[in-house]
Amino acid sequence: MTRSIATIALVVAEYDEAIAFYRDQAGFSVLSDTPMGGGKRWVVVAPPGGTGARLLLARADGAEQRRAIGNQTGGRVMLFLETDDFMRDHAAMLARGVHFLEEPRHEPYGSVAVFEDLYGNKWDLIEPK
Repeated sequence: MTRSIATIALVVAEYDEAIAFYRDQAGFSVLSDTPMGGGKRWVVVAPPGGTGARLLLARADGAEQRRAIGNQTGGRVMLFLETDDFMRDHAAMLARGVHFLEEPRHEPYGSVAVFEDLYGNKWDLIEPK
């Protein structure tokens, strides 16, 4: 039996602003943007060439979900963007306006720097050793 985590839902305020960040700043590809009726859309993004999980950009529905935007993990790093060339991707993301919360670090497990998305969710950009 083979299993994998294919898609992770990320609660966002608005579809188009979330697409713009992930496509234009983080460098992701838009894999799907399908209207579902009632103003809802099925929007899936992923790093180009990636083989891991994709993100479903899910617009918040109701006050409880709106409160979770940007803090889905209580302030911890939420997602890990793995790369085969940390310096290349760090420089490209900086050039596109991604806000890093720290300078690159070289840890026993690899090179890493924390960045945040447009809502403040924390990510690690990481090149494992």
